[in-house]
This record gives sequence, structure tokens and C-alpha cells, in this order.
Amino acid sequence: MSSRLDRRPKRRKLFALATTMLMVCGLTLAAPAAADWNQCAPGGLDSARVLPKDLTEAPAAGHDYVDSTASVEPLGSINVGALGLGTPGVLTVGTLSDAPPNICINPTGEFSGFDNQLLRAIAAKLGLQVRFVSTDFSALLAQVASRRFDVGSASVKATEARRRTVSFTNGYDFGFYSLVVPPGSAIHRFSDLAADQRIGVVQGTVEESYVVDSLHLQPVKYPGFATLYAALKTRQIDAWVAPGTLASTVIRPGDPAVVVANAFSPGNFVAFAVAKDNQPLVDALNSGLDAVIADGTWANLYCQWVPRPLPPGWKPGSKAAPSPHLPDFAAIAARHHRDSAGPGAPMSTLAQLRESFFDWELYRQAIPVLLTTGLPNTLILTNSALVIGLALGMVLAMAGLSRSRWLRWPARMYTDVFRGLPEVVIILLIGMGVGPLVGGLTNKNPYPLGIAALGLMAAAYIGEILRSGIQSVDPGQLEASRALGFSYTAAMRLVVVPQGIRRVLPALVNQAIGLLKASALVYFLGLVAQQRELFQVGRDLNAQTGSLSPLVAAGLFYLILTIPLTHLVNHIDTRLRRGRGAAEPDDHAAMLATKFGQEIT
Repeated sequence: MSSRLDRRPKRRKLFALATTMLMVCGLTLAAPAAADWNQCAPGGLDSARVLPKDLTEAPAAGHDYVDSTASVEPLGSINVGALGLGTPGVLTVGTLSDAPPNICINPTGEFSGFDNQLLRAIAAKLGLQVRFVSTDFSALLAQVASRRFDVGSASVKATEARRRTVSFTNGYDFGFYSLVVPPGSAIHRFSDLAADQRIGVVQGTVEESYVVDSLHLQPVKYPGFATLYAALKTRQIDAWVAPGTLASTVIRPGDPAVVVANAFSPGNFVAFAVAKDNQPLVDALNSGLDAVIADGTWANLYCQWVPRPLPPGWKPGSKAAPSPHLPDFAAIAARHHRDSAGPGAPMSTLAQLRESFFDWELYRQAIPVLLTTGLPNTLILTNSALVIGLALGMVLAMAGLSRSRWLRWPARMYTDVFRGLPEVVIILLIGMGVGPLVGGLTNKNPYPLGIAALGLMAAAYIGEILRSGIQSVDPGQLEASRALGFSYTAAMRLVVVPQGIRRVLPALVNQAIGLLKASALVYFLGLVAQQRELFQVGRDLNAQTGSLSPLVAAGLFYLILTIPLTHLVNHIDTRLRRGRGAAEPDDHAAMLATKFGQEIT
């Protein structure tokens, strides 16, 4: 493994040079075989596959052209200043990181894949820069509709239901489903799926709609493809309705999974999503797409990333776009023996666990990225939100103890709302609701909004913790302080509140630990690669490699942060309760006793 990793940089440079010089797919040199741990790398013509037989027997005929434009505007007539971009001259793109080879993030932290590389080429034709931001698929279309992103690039199929929310460009790829099952399954076709089976889909995808609306079944919904495939391999689900290209990429020789059937998603080509009222941008992207088809860039990228025959009757771009010149993928696949290696032999439970969770080479790859990218961002999110939560929580605690109902009632309402809503809902409401209103202040960076959302959530819990701690202090402490001449404010600040905080210190640390883990939810607002926290770095590496070992590595970082913190607060709490220990003389107490004895004598 190490020798192959050592050779990779040199071979990649040669491949990049060749693809730059040769823009026609038929002349493109074969890409080097990517190492097993990196699925976000172009396979080249060596990875060519034939179109599954059940797709060629049921071609996706011209029905896909119902929503394709007859032609496009000339590229030279596009007014880049009138495209309604959030940042002039910059195309802000919402994308994913876990669905190779179409959309993924490579080991260097760059968003890549066929869809994103194609969008880069289109943007270059228009003279635009591209800024990719990672998000969750379930939130992507809503973020595009609200102008959080100018474009959504995530192999999005242009369904009629989705057209009610966003607009779509012309198609740049075709979509189909694959039915993936464990070896030896009794499921051989989509019609074999039944209500008593666990059918896995990714939430918010057309695969979910297909299972629910067409097959009339209730699937098991997962947030991402990597965890779904891991569940299939360990037989926690009976079948996976998967995007066809993704299935052919993630299933490696010897995996306990096999594709048994394929089906087109009728009339639903793959396109870029744009806000519904931004037709100038749709027109510009359509012009750029036809331009990269005409000069061979589309064909070159297609051969690098997703080399398989086009279905009969389908081509990318507008109706006026030229048909791309592609090689005979079937002949290339036959020459390179691209037939499926078949499922592997059954593995023992211990072997499966070792392969999924304890790949030491992947630990070596993951730890530097977790240390340099994930850990600093997690600490920034957590500590910043904790400061906000402590400050606002103290205000809520004092307001909740106030005799004035004008202070007490708003504090109770705030606490009830922010404790009652799920954390992800609050993050989305603040990020997508407040975000557009303060876009000028934050430069459309969701990082401050994520910190604010976490801090506001933490304040509701911390306020109640502090209030209970203050109320647990004996009222006589306050009365004695007032009798000694302290004002109410001074008595609370110097006597009551410090004792209350000491009593709830373990609960405050528990809240800080919960906040540390909740920081992973900021991902829903969309983050650039350098802003990813621990969990998202682990998730992205999981998508690149197909192994759960990077997620385990991320979990170890969480343990490294939380376990010492727990023991530290326990030590501090013990010291506060017991003092400095019986063996240590209390000089202050001894001095008082001596002075008291002298006064008596």
C-alpha cells in the first residue's frame, strides 16, 4: 500500500499534463488506478463500463427533452453583471462531499467529481470564479431557493416536484437507479421489494421518492450514502435503492454486495439547480454547458469520471447542442475485463468489524486532517458558543429569579422555545432565516450564524442550570450577607452566585460536552472545506474511502477532548467541597483561632 501511495503524486502529474493537452476523449490517456482508500479520483478509460442490459432494453427516449431548451444564447451575449450572483463575479455553489464519482471532496480538501469539475469548466467559459460550499442534500434545494447558494451541484435530478421549488439548467448527465442487495438475497428485481423488508435510501433523494411514490413502500432513511452502504454490507438492511453511478463506484471487488437490477428515472435528467426567479443565470449556465460540449470538455470529463455509454436517444445540453464524440466504452470495458468480480466470500463478524473500523492505514491518513482542520474548527465553534451561552444564561437565570413578571415571563418563554425545538431546527431557522438579513455583515459566511445558533441554544440550558444552582443555596446566606451591610446585588455576586455555580459545575461541564458534539450540526448551513469540524472531516474521509475508520478516528478526538475535561471538573469540584485536604494546615483558619483565643484571654 505504501509503495503505491509513494508513486501517486508523480503519476497524477503526468495524467494532469496529458489531459490538459488532449481535449478529445478518444485521445485521452488512461488515468492511473486510484488507491483503494481514495474513491474521489478519476478512474479514466480503464474504468469504462457497459450500460446495464436492463437499461438498454428500456431506453430513456426523447421524453427527457420535454424540459430541454431548443437552443441557447450566444456565449458572447451573456452579461455576467446581470446574473444575480450573491458575490459579483463568484459562483457560490452548494454541493456534497459523499457521493463519488459525481460529487466528492478529495484528500487535499478540494471539491471534485464529474459534476463539480464540469461546473468549473462552465464557469471558466463565463469568466466566473467558483466557490464550493458543503451542505446536506436535504437542505440543498431550500438553500438554493433562498439564494444561500447561486447553484446546487449534487447530481440533482430535475423532477417536476423539484421544479416547484427551484429552476434547472439543461441536463448534463442521465439518471438511473440500481438495486443493490447482499449476496444470496431473494431480491432480484424492483418488483421483489416488499413491505416487510428494510429498504435503504438517502433522505430527500429521488430514490426515496421512487420507493415511496412508485413502489408504495416505506424505506429506511439515511443521512448519507457511506453509512447506508455500510449498513447493507453488515446486513442491517435488505436492499439499497442507489444512484446507478454511485453504486458502481462504491462497490469494490470482494464487497458483500451485488447490483441485481437497474431502472431509469423516467424524464428526470441530471442538472444544476438555480433559484426559481434567476432565469439569467439559468440561461448563462445553459450557454456554458453547450460551449463545453462543443469544444470536447464535457466528453473529456465524462471519460475521466463516469465512462459508460449514453442511453439511446439521450444527449447532454440543449436540443441544438452537438452530440458528444465518445469512444466505444463497451469495447474498452471488454479489453480491460471490466466484468464484475462478484461478491466476496462471507466474512466473520470480527473480520467485518476489523475491516470497517480498524484500518490503520486510514487512521494514518485521517489523523493529520482531523488535527489541522477538524479540531481547530470544533474548538472555535464550541468555545465561542459557550461564552455566549454562559453570558446569556446568567442573564436568563437572574431574570427567571426576578420578582418582576416583565423579566420572568420573557425568560421562561425563551427557555421553553429553545429547549423545546430540536437543535438542527434552530440552526436551520437561524442560518436560513436570519442569514439573508445579515448577509452584508457576515459576508454570507455561515460560521458566525452557526456560533450564534449554538450559543442561543446553550443559553437556554445553562440558564436553567444556573437558576437551579442559585436556588439551592440556603436563603440564610443572602440574609446574613444583607445583615452585614451588603447590597442585594453585591450579596448575590459575591456570596450566593459563586456557591450556586460551584454546586452545578458538573452539570455545566456536561452541557459544554453536549455543545461540543452539537457543533457538528453547523454543517447544515454549508461550510467551505477549511471550515469543517471533526465529524464532517471524518464523514468526508468515510465517503472517500468507503471505510468507517475515519469516523472512529474522529470519535477518538471527541473522547480526547471530553474525558480529561470530565475528570478535571470532578477534581475541581472535590477540591471546592473538601478544601485543600486534612494534611495541609489551614493557615487562615489557624490565624483566626489564635486571634479569637487571645481576645478571650
